[in-house]
Amino acid sequence: MRKRVVITGLGAISPLGLNVEDTWSALIAGKSGAAPITQFDASENKTTFAAEVKGFDANAVFGRRDARRMDRYVQFALATSLQAVKDAGLVVTDENRDRIGVLIGTGIAGIGTLLKQAEVMAKRGPSRVSPFLVPMMLADSGPGQVAIKLGVRGPNMSVVTACATGSNSIGEAAEMIKYGRADVMIAGGGEASIVKLAMAGMNTIGALSARNDEPEKASRPFDKDRDGFVMGEGAGVLVLESLEHAQARGANILAELSGYGTSDDAYHISAPAEGGEGAALCMQLALDDAGLTVDDIGYINAHGTSTTLNDKGETAAIKSVFGEKAYQIPVSSTKSMTGHLLGASGALEAVFCTKALHDGIVPPTINYDTSDPECDLDYVPNKAREVKFKHALSNSFGFGGHNATLIISSYEE
Repeated sequence: MRKRVVITGLGAISPLGLNVEDTWSALIAGKSGAAPITQFDASENKTTFAAEVKGFDANAVFGRRDARRMDRYVQFALATSLQAVKDAGLVVTDENRDRIGVLIGTGIAGIGTLLKQAEVMAKRGPSRVSPFLVPMMLADSGPGQVAIKLGVRGPNMSVVTACATGSNSIGEAAEMIKYGRADVMIAGGGEASIVKLAMAGMNTIGALSARNDEPEKASRPFDKDRDGFVMGEGAGVLVLESLEHAQARGANILAELSGYGTSDDAYHISAPAEGGEGAALCMQLALDDAGLTVDDIGYINAHGTSTTLNDKGETAAIKSVFGEKAYQIPVSSTKSMTGHLLGASGALEAVFCTKALHDGIVPPTINYDTSDPECDLDYVPNKAREVKFKHALSNSFGFGGHNATLIISSYEE
């Protein structure tokens, strides 16, 4: 028999804040995290801005010795996991440590470390390459560091499904709990890909906005004048538990992870399938998993990247699944404010859905100025909206045709 999975803790580090509350407050206020890049000289790049995490001091959080042995992505993932565990009031003991696992994914992992050490080798030779290069650049170093810090010995791994990673990580972690492989999973995603090479690569395929004169207005999902996404960074982490485990320890239950769907377009390595067929399948699978119908969904957190093909395809997919009901559901893209955190985006957006359910506030899609005939849903333009609802659906789609959908619901006994 499947166990119910509940959310008991949240953590976030984003371009809008270094914790959940600061991030959420900025989000519902409609603030943008985009600004000129400070991490490297971007003057040669076509796009010179991004949504960077601001004010994060890894030395203060971990100490200089440990911080310098972790890629920036791992620093984000570990710090955010510690926030979520604290929020959940979860205490690790010798009795429960084998039943607590970690599943934190990333899209590009330690690309910053890899590039820095490649430069060291080019300038100073192979013998000067850091002995920490390999563990720092690996995708699974995030969950590995969380396990070491907390002393948890349950299932531990990293999922990589491009920009669907964060949602797939949470969904797969929930599956482990449903079928008894763990009682608790620390799940989410982290990313730190604002580096010159990654930005250049995204530019050459036409994925990034080039509104260098107005960074804060560059991410404009579903707007007719959208010209690409804004690169972001950070992490989002949830503590998931079986309902029985959460109740037994008297945890504060924030919401329920009620549905999960995943699919692939089987169409193109970087472009979404025409008409959003794979995305539609994914959403329907999540609804079926949750035992819900289209009439039950009160909010959709869209993947909404601000690219021409994605926004059009996702809109078509939503209409395919929800029919006429699609026009009655608030749909917003929080990437308009956070930028696109790649492998961390779905996890951060799961945090937002949980907060939206709890507070009864749907975040806006900012920079929505000009309607697009092919994107004709209610995108909650420019201002947050008070909406009481019981079920939120969150979409994440990635290169390779990967699709993941989560349904987060109000907890009811």
